[in-house]
Amino acid sequence: MIGDIISKIRKERGITKTELANETDINIGHLTHIEKGERNPSHKALKSICSALNVPYQQLLYTYDKTLSDEQIEYGYINHISYNKIPAISKIEEYINCPANFSNASFAYKVPDNSMEPIIPKNSYAFVEIDGLIANKCIGLFKLNDEFLIRRLLYKKDKFVLRADNKNFKDITVNSNDTFQIIGKIYI
Repeated sequence: MIGDIISKIRKERGITKTELANETDINIGHLTHIEKGERNPSHKALKSICSALNVPYQQLLYTYDKTLSDEQIEYGYINHISYNKIPAISKIEEYINCPANFSNASFAYKVPDNSMEPIIPKNSYAFVEIDGLIANKCIGLFKLNDEFLIRRLLYKKDKFVLRADNKNFKDITVNSNDTFQIIGKIYI
């Protein structure tokens, strides 16, 4: 997945592979292997690539050992990963213990509603892995337009659908005119 993101960013910025190779002192053949997902960059190489592409290193590092499924590729999952954004926190409420089996968690998010009850109760904490791959029917934290939501991600007829476990909440179909970002995978 990291190669897919590097390729996507490079193309969005209008940078050729040759230009990126020259800027990073990484062989163009090696860059090609990285972008095709045949090799992972070393951490030093990734830092150099991030610097050349002007994106935060840590955000791409979150995708380092992840692999997209065929279904995720088909649905354009990569287009909704926030590789150049980080959470803005206005208040740290407290520090909480992170269970050892959630070792990939990046932060804890206080659940603002009862949409995922009984699995995740309102005002409890959900542990979030930034840019964690969310398979079909798994729970994630998303930003849809200007709202943060914890929902199950469903792949349906070329669309993403966000489903609450609480049946009092309607399914939300993500449309092409929506601003949709996958923040991360929820561990419960």
